[in-house]
Amino acid sequence: MTTQDQPAAADALAASLQRTELLRRPSSIAGREIVQVRTEIPAGVESGWHTHPGEEVGYIVAGTVEMRIEDRPTLTLHPGDGFLIPPGTPHNAYDVGPEGGVMLSTYIVEIGRPLASFT
Repeated sequence: MTTQDQPAAADALAASLQRTELLRRPSSIAGREIVQVRTEIPAGVESGWHTHPGEEVGYIVAGTVEMRIEDRPTLTLHPGDGFLIPPGTPHNAYDVGPEGGVMLSTYIVEIGRPLASFT
């Protein structure tokens, strides 16, 4: 259950990564909601190419993560680094190790759509 005691929309990444939804609230933007998620990526594991139905504003809490964003240079992110993924943009997070990565992401997404979809 979410923090509002409603079932969350299906999330394609939930089967491959350890994802914990921390918050789900209506946005002041009509038709959007704000969802905050803590994601753990084991060393050497990638999320797989996927998209979100809105912006992803993220922050690396632990580990070293390569953020591969379609048509953009790969970002190598370390604890304390932030990132922004535009709506509908395919991307893939890869933990380079040696320890697992932890990301905190806030999404501003269309209500009722899956938070993540594989491309």
